[in-house]
Amino acid sequence: MPAQVLLDRRTVLKGLAGVTLSLPYLEAMGREVARRPPRRFCALYTANGMSLPNARHGIPEWSWFPTKEGPDFEFGRSTEPLRPFRKHLSFVGGLQHPSGAKTDPHICSDMWLTGAPLHDPKPGAYNTVSIDQVIAQHTKKGCRQPSLVLSIDAGVGFLSRTGTISYNLEGKPIPAENNPRRVFDRLFRGDASSKETRRERLQGRLKLVDAVLESSKSLRRKLGKSDGERMDQYLTSLDEIEGRLIASERWLDVPIKKQDYSHLDLDATSEGAPGDYYRNMFDLIALAFDADITRSVAFMLSREDGMGVSDTFPIKLGLGATHHNLSHAEDRKGQMAFARYDRFLAEQVAHFLGRLTEYRDAGTSLLDNTLVLFGSGASTTHNPTNLPTLLAGGTGMGLKHGTYWRERGKPMSNLYLSILHAMGIDAAAFSDSTGTLGGAVFGAC
Repeated sequence: MPAQVLLDRRTVLKGLAGVTLSLPYLEAMGREVARRPPRRFCALYTANGMSLPNARHGIPEWSWFPTKEGPDFEFGRSTEPLRPFRKHLSFVGGLQHPSGAKTDPHICSDMWLTGAPLHDPKPGAYNTVSIDQVIAQHTKKGCRQPSLVLSIDAGVGFLSRTGTISYNLEGKPIPAENNPRRVFDRLFRGDASSKETRRERLQGRLKLVDAVLESSKSLRRKLGKSDGERMDQYLTSLDEIEGRLIASERWLDVPIKKQDYSHLDLDATSEGAPGDYYRNMFDLIALAFDADITRSVAFMLSREDGMGVSDTFPIKLGLGATHHNLSHAEDRKGQMAFARYDRFLAEQVAHFLGRLTEYRDAGTSLLDNTLVLFGSGASTTHNPTNLPTLLAGGTGMGLKHGTYWRERGKPMSNLYLSILHAMGIDAAAFSDSTGTLGGAVFGAC
């Protein structure tokens, strides 16, 4: 029997062309490594704000935000499904994007993870990089895919009615995927061919993408403004594909962790039962984190202003009107229905947190090492202040939970800077941040 070897936590494998890969966490690396599992981030966005019923209707128990601040807060009826995770989550109130009041109110999904538009944008520029992509730049060397961008509707949508919440380093929208089977195939599908055949195939696809990129960039210079913007979106898609292919090539020699996929229904679609669709998408994210395929995920649960298939979900659930119309309801019945839909969303998020709790990672749960952000770009209808914000997980990253914490008018970007620091990213600022958030949740970070 060979003697036991103690490996340094920075041990790497050298592959082709000098490429190095960090090893997965092994017992031989000792207890120190077990205390330092990978850090992960997941952003979950819902459109149209959350239920904050008008006081005259007498239903304060259906408010999304708790009615009492501090550690003694009580869950409202619309967030009650999250109660089992009380010690692993916190509500944060009072945050806003200062630029939000200066723009079309439907632009809130575009800027939710970015803080843009800029106060003084560069010519031809609109948005800036989203926090999930900043994180991806720092975590991509340790996992197979830099990031996973999902949405209820595939693609990017269009300005102020976006179909994605993720933006690259140039502020260009990153196309989202919405089909569970395609997501599964991209993340987990094996290839029975030899490594040499797979490597040749990947290199061939890379050459093809490089050729198309070069040709497209040449054509881009000849186009007008409108066609140029469409071409920019196409080029962003090609850049994303190229990044995935490069990552796939680097990981050819490293097997994917064996997992149980029997609970997945890859035929679930957004056209079917809303709960089935969301739970399958959340299960895919949890599996991707468990296999350490990616460490940065953005999932847009619904689109603004009645766009997309999810607007009909409340009707499918028997709530009588579309999501967008419910968000504008001024009567008691409509506001109750809106709150009940928030409860449905809370049930889906609770399912996701439960999955992250089930999976183990270096002696702790995935939830302990994953920071989950759930929120919206508006509070009451088109109001860009007091953004509904929930943080969950990350106790292994220094977060302290179990409170309702209000910041009263501070930039949402301050929260994002705090998240970057919790992820171990030493950033001086993010977007229009004025500093980090101290206080109850991030005090230990």
